[in-house]
Amino acid sequence: MSAAPAVGPVLGIVLLALAAFAALLARAGGLGLGRDMLVASARAVAQLAVVSLVIAAVLRSGGWTAAFIAGMVVIAVATAGRRITGSVRGPGWWTALPIVAGVAPVLALLMASTLVPARTVAVLPIAGIFVGGAMSATGLTGRRALDELATRRGEYEGGLALGLPPREAALEVCRPAAALALFPVLDQTRTVGLVTLPGAFVGVLLGGADPVEAGATQLLVLIGLLAIEVIAVIVTLELVATGRLAPADRNAS
Repeated sequence: MSAAPAVGPVLGIVLLALAAFAALLARAGGLGLGRDMLVASARAVAQLAVVSLVIAAVLRSGGWTAAFIAGMVVIAVATAGRRITGSVRGPGWWTALPIVAGVAPVLALLMASTLVPARTVAVLPIAGIFVGGAMSATGLTGRRALDELATRRGEYEGGLALGLPPREAALEVCRPAAALALFPVLDQTRTVGLVTLPGAFVGVLLGGADPVEAGATQLLVLIGLLAIEVIAVIVTLELVATGRLAPADRNAS
């Protein structure tokens, strides 16, 4: 008997109820994200429906799998760029650098060591997890760094007055807050198996592997994500400190 949920009316009703409940709670709590909750849920349903239809064809070809991963990267770059700069155009495309700089070497190492087999069904899900982690770390780092520079402008200008170069003054102000972007992956790694059983572990188990193999896969994912997100945070901070990543309206002025 399959461990996956049955696809049918009950699944749709439960998903709709959960999304509506989350949106109502967000609105009642004054968080102002009720509509975003509904839109994100609807997008997830639509996107996964499309992916479910095309993924089988994608996995039959290494070329199509590579193209699919490239598409993931483009969407991640656009999402992180919009989160940081407020626009998908202009300086937001600099977010490609931290995302690719984080994901490419780690994924290449895992494949070169054969710990991740060079098979589409193995590479695609791990690449997706890695790209998603890099996107989140990049977006959070850039947003926090820019917010700190805006709210602590006086400290930045004080650093300049003391003779610090603009890059160094910016890093002194925004580095501590930007480091908070690493807390989610640190907490997940610290508590894995004790608080949560993450997706890679559960997915490998559902695929028929034994718990030891599932645990090994999850360790590769978590430690890989640590390395990827550290790279993404450092590169994003550098881009903010050197003025390459900035709000779109500031670059237009």
